[in-house]
Amino acid sequence: MLDKLYRFYARLCARPSFYKLNKTLFELSLRGLGVLNSHNFHLSGEYFFIEKVSQSARNQLIIDIGGNIGNYSLDFLKKNPEQQIFVFEPHPTTFQKLSQNLNSYKQVELFNKGVSDEKGELKLFDYQDQDGSTHASLFQGVIEDIHGKTSISHTVDVVALDDFLTAKKVEQVHLLKIDTEGNELNVLQGAKQYLEAQRIDIIHIEFNEMNVISKTFFKDFYDLLAPNYYLYRLLPKGVLPLQEYIPVRMELLAFQNIIAVSKSSNYHQLFR
Repeated sequence: MLDKLYRFYARLCARPSFYKLNKTLFELSLRGLGVLNSHNFHLSGEYFFIEKVSQSARNQLIIDIGGNIGNYSLDFLKKNPEQQIFVFEPHPTTFQKLSQNLNSYKQVELFNKGVSDEKGELKLFDYQDQDGSTHASLFQGVIEDIHGKTSISHTVDVVALDDFLTAKKVEQVHLLKIDTEGNELNVLQGAKQYLEAQRIDIIHIEFNEMNVISKTFFKDFYDLLAPNYYLYRLLPKGVLPLQEYIPVRMELLAFQNIIAVSKSSNYHQLFR
């Protein structure tokens, strides 16, 4: 039945005169599917997500990678001032602001480092005229190609999560949040041991146009995570399951929040 409807619509509306209507319907559908809802935390689904996860996060570890000035961590700390959080922020200027915002919380540890697939030194790029922005990235093209600005760089230390967490003797991570402007897949690849052992309960990443620059597809994330994790896209007040990989529905290189929940846990019930 649906196939007949699709073919009928194509015969009727697949023509230049219907371009504006089709484009409007396409843009509206994206928002309804949880894509491009970046206007505020409510529309993006992050408020819903934090409300749900904070119920289970007490006395468990949260890792905030790409912490910027600490707003994401602060949302959890408002729910529980004793929440244990590791925050990584490689930008030297931004890290100073992060420290000012979070230093008073005893259970929060701050690291002036980036996170990637292996330990080393990398260049972090930011705007030449706005150094210390929320768009700082390990990919120069994020600043120069996506945002069309002149970049400046900083040499920063990066670590791999498997090595870092092992050295810290961390048994389990409750929430791993990654917002690294295109470097999300490398962060996850540096945590393969913890992922395969399902020692990370919940993962929250952004998938967006930055992945054009880092040349990572949703398929890369799906192949890495789907064997051990349920995948969802955040909606303003819920989640959309992403069970079967269908390129036309998943390779949407625009702002969206992706959630992965360990299959060995019961935490997927939080979002029902």
